[in-house]
Amino acid sequence: MKITVVDHPVVAAKLSTLRDESTPAPVFRRLVDDLVTLLAYEATRSVSVEPMPITTPLAVTEGVRLTMPPPLVVPVLRAGVGMLDGMVRLLPAAEVGFAGLVRDERTAQASWYADRLPEDAAGRDVFVLDPMLATGGTLVAVVEVLLARGARTVTCVCLLAAPEGVDRVETAFPDDTVRLVVAAVDDRLDERSYIVPGLGDAGDRLFGSAPSTSG
Repeated sequence: MKITVVDHPVVAAKLSTLRDESTPAPVFRRLVDDLVTLLAYEATRSVSVEPMPITTPLAVTEGVRLTMPPPLVVPVLRAGVGMLDGMVRLLPAAEVGFAGLVRDERTAQASWYADRLPEDAAGRDVFVLDPMLATGGTLVAVVEVLLARGARTVTCVCLLAAPEGVDRVETAFPDDTVRLVVAAVDDRLDERSYIVPGLGDAGDRLFGSAPSTSG
């Protein structure tokens, strides 16, 4: 697995405001949207393209276009939905699937409750969106399904990651078929498997309702 930490001052500044417990939900949502668009620029660096002829006002030349089938964007419910607009802004032709997993708060194990992914993902570049890579159980489960269905590449886009989660994903997928793009890797997980220093529960801060089901 290849991991990219987007070390950029604008990313760091927005992430700092995102971490602040006093940041209200509307500002939090806007910052997530901004950050995902910045991360998406790096995440799509290796997306598959093919040559195509174009005619400019001055000459005929060669450009590129995204190959078919189109990229697939997969937000992990529920918090990943808050990242969707920022990603499809860069990939407007992408198709969207959804992965729903719930984490047992006692064992930190993830189990499926909704699979809205294509049965055949052959040849697709897939982008999985989950704000927090904590234990890594959720991402590993989602990526395993996508690779089993033929995905060409899977890039996981997260705002924050814990070293424990990064290690788990890297152990599960040692080759370059899987990539991880994050704004920062934090210190550790606490006894509840929350990222420290982190930013709290991303789902609650985005939507202010029921507890997060991602992990």
